Amino acid sequence: MSRIGKAPIPVPAGVEVKVNDANLVTVKGPKGELMQQVDPDITIEVAGAEVLVKRPTDQKRHRSMHGLYRSLVANMVEGVSQGYKKELELVGVGYRAENSGQLLTMTLGFSHPVMFYIPDEVKLETEMKKGQNPLVRLESFDKQLIGQVAAKIRSFRKPEPYKGKGIRFKGEEIRRKAGKTAAK
Repeated sequence: MSRIGKAPIPVPAGVEVKVNDANLVTVKGPKGELMQQVDPDITIEVAGAEVLVKRPTDQKRHRSMHGLYRSLVANMVEGVSQGYKKELELVGVGYRAENSGQLLTMTLGFSHPVMFYIPDEVKLETEMKKGQNPLVRLESFDKQLIGQVAAKIRSFRKPEPYKGKGIRFKGEEIRRKAGKTAAK
């Protein structure tokens, strides 16, 4: 039995979980509402303040989906109750970030500013303090969406290993390489 799949998902107060006939799981909470289509072989039961995910057999396919859908539903429950946050740090001389509404404008050492529109489900906040790297804060109830948006922002200028410049997640360690040494 899957260790992850067999663990029940606790449902906090204020969160409502519904499963319809087509195996569509809907989770509603104070932060928002999320839906996830579940494979027809996997059964999801709402029992009081818990959600249970069950599989019909021990086939490899069923075992893998068991843990997957349990994790997806657990992330949905956590997202609508507490939400998710990601912070990105812009490391480099002259790197700047500012936002006007959902439009993020970054100066990343290119000949032009990089503009990126953030989806409405994600809250955007930028912070620039003197002597510190600019920060981009993302907040959302959808874990998949916030991860995708953060990865897209990071892809505009990935951290490079020689000087460490680029966009990185806050607290991310970059493996540094030694540069060329002068010939004697």
